[in-house]
Amino acid sequence: MRDSVTVTDKRIVALNVQGMTGKKKDYTSLPYGKIETFSVETAGTFDLDAELELWFSGLGKVKLEFKSDVDIRWIGHLVGSKVL
Repeated sequence: MRDSVTVTDKRIVALNVQGMTGKKKDYTSLPYGKIETFSVETAGTFDLDAELELWFSGLGKVKLEFKSDVDIRWIGHLVGSKVL
């Protein structure tokens, strides 16, 4: 629950907080220009998490999970407008 994703006009920045104290943090910058393809999965009745899967050249697949209250369709539209 301490992890976060920030969506900007140039890239997606994923923050992964590690350890019990949360002092160690991993920031990953994911530029739109390196995305080859992507997939959006909305939250359902039993599966309450929405998912964004991104495939990057030279990196592979990155899977980001969001709470159901996040507008994943808007994020998918933004990624699509930057990639296509």
